[in-house]
Order: sequence, then structure tokens, then C-alpha cells
Amino acid sequence: MKIAICGLGLIGGSMARTYKAAGHTVLGIDTNKETMGFALENGICDGVLKTEDIKTCDLLIIAICPNAAIKYLHSIAPYIGSGCTVIDICGTKRDICREGFALAKEHGFRFCGTHPMAGLHFSGIHYSRADLFKGASMVLVPPEDAEESFTELIKELLAPARFGRFTVCDPYGHDRMIAYTSQLAHVVSNAYMKSPTARAHHGFSAGSYRDLTRVAKLDENMWTELFLANSDCLLTELDSIINSLTEYKKAIEENDAKELCRLLREGRIIKEETDG
Repeated sequence: MKIAICGLGLIGGSMARTYKAAGHTVLGIDTNKETMGFALENGICDGVLKTEDIKTCDLLIIAICPNAAIKYLHSIAPYIGSGCTVIDICGTKRDICREGFALAKEHGFRFCGTHPMAGLHFSGIHYSRADLFKGASMVLVPPEDAEESFTELIKELLAPARFGRFTVCDPYGHDRMIAYTSQLAHVVSNAYMKSPTARAHHGFSAGSYRDLTRVAKLDENMWTELFLANSDCLLTELDSIINSLTEYKKAIEENDAKELCRLLREGRIIKEETDG
């Protein structure tokens, strides 16, 4: 296959490495000249993606932030051939899928929203890996009227990444769930680091500290865009955790051991049930 990738950061770069390792031709493009140079010099990409190349590609992967992805998709939509399938791997889905589905229908190509549940707390192509997606879950957001054969085609095109599971949902379902599993975790982790105790933790921290703070080291520009694009769902989750924290705080303030134990038990049981 011939694969085109727009955006060669951690995820896009890992996609490029994945398809190259599987023996496919990879053309890439990135606005950062250093990133593009690194991809070419290290054989991560076979060449620079040009607009005229897109119609000859089997798969176009858009791996940039949602607003930039929408702008890029509008600019290249007239040049996408009917044999090319386009996926985005943005962190939110409602805006990009609305535009992608409409443009695909207008110009006669296939578009599917996707979101790989894989990543690192480092960013950039230097940290990209060919095995980043192996065994991970991949969320697929196909058009509402898509037949099963459409979803099967997307899975076939993504086979080199060796995902362990595919979850299919609609754009709102994705954004609602990702507000809890990803966005809320990033907000909490980042806010946790603002304690005045944070700078003195050395020698007192272990696994729980590392687990909770791993994603505090984030790209603030990207996550600002993602949080605001999904503000309704994220605010719902923030209200929920603030209410829960208020309950814990009240029990501790009132030295209410029975209530505190109940709250802790409740959380433990939910964790055990959701882990299966």
C-alpha cells in the first residue's frame, strides 16, 4: 500500500514507522522542517507528501490537532481520489467528523474518524515507535449510514498497526467517553502538580505519585484546544469529580470515619467491578 501521513509527531511518526516496518510506502508531511528532515534521514518516510500524490494513495492519515485537521482536509479534499480512504486520529471527534463526512460525500472518498488508545507522556517524532499500537484499542467513528463492509475495510487498512481491539461508536459517544478516560485525567494530573508541596516531593514519592502525575507533562497548546472543543462533556466530568472530592473533604473535616470509610469502599468496589 501507499500511505500518506499529515503530521509526524509521536502518533503520526509511530504510524509511519508501523507501515514502513510492514513493507509499505510512506509519504509524510509536517510543518516542522526539523521533524520532516528527521523522518527522511532516518527512513521513517520514503518522501515528502505532495498534493498531487494524494490521489494515488490507499490511505491518508491526518495526525494533527482538530482545527488544523479540518483546515487541511478542506484544502486537499478536491484532490483525494475515490480509491483513497481518509482517517483522522484527533483527540475529539464531533467537529472533524462533521466536516470529514460532508467532504467525503461531496468529493467521493471514504472518511472515518479514529482514535488510537495509545501514547506516551513524551511528544515528537524522536519518541515514535513502530510497536506503539500493538495490542492497543482503536476507536472507530464511521459515518452513521456506513455498512459493515466499510468498518471492515478500515480494520484491514489498519492491520499493520496490530491493534488488539476495535471499538465502534458515534462522534458524541467518543467525546463523552474520552472526557472521562483521557481529558479529566490530564486536568487532574496537571492540577495535582500545583500543590506547594510538589517541589519538595523527592525522597517521599513512589508508584502512586508517578502514576498520578505521568500525564501532567503535556502539550498545553494541544490540550487547550482539545478541552475547549469538548467543553460540555469535560465540564460534566469536572462537576462529578469536584462533587466527589467535596464529599471526601467534608468527611475528613468532620472526622467522620464511618462516612470516609464508606466513600473509600464505594470507590474501591467500582474500581474492582470495572476492572472485571
